[in-house]
Amino acid sequence: MEQLVEIDVDAPAAQVWAVLHDVERWPEWTASVRSVTLLDGGLRTGSRARVDQPRIPTTVWTVTALTEGHDFTWEATRPGSRTTARHLVEPTGPRSCRVVLSIVQEGPVGSIVGRAYRSLTERYLALESAGIKTRAEGRPAG
Repeated sequence: MEQLVEIDVDAPAAQVWAVLHDVERWPEWTASVRSVTLLDGGLRTGSRARVDQPRIPTTVWTVTALTEGHDFTWEATRPGSRTTARHLVEPTGPRSCRVVLSIVQEGPVGSIVGRAYRSLTERYLALESAGIKTRAEGRPAG
């Protein structure tokens, strides 16, 4: 089961990437995240991050792919499920870009969890995309 949101941002892709890549500061611009702790000193392929979110068990994510300035993907696994989250920044002009956020739930348990958390995931994706836009465009939150 995949859920996806896209949002256009009036800021250069590099500026948006800086916001997205600085995962430990996510709680400053989205209510969907309480804390993010990098466990291996930085965000790079193979590194891990512990993410605490309201109404979701604290989860350790492992970065499976990262293209500097463009996108990163991380995965979390539990018995019977794998959750994959992708974070992508695509330039649409010299001072604009599109952000694409997606979550994929797989496995026998993952598909059940995906359906159970569908509306919460939609809400969190909306909060995160709006927060990225506000932060990157330099407007005050709220």
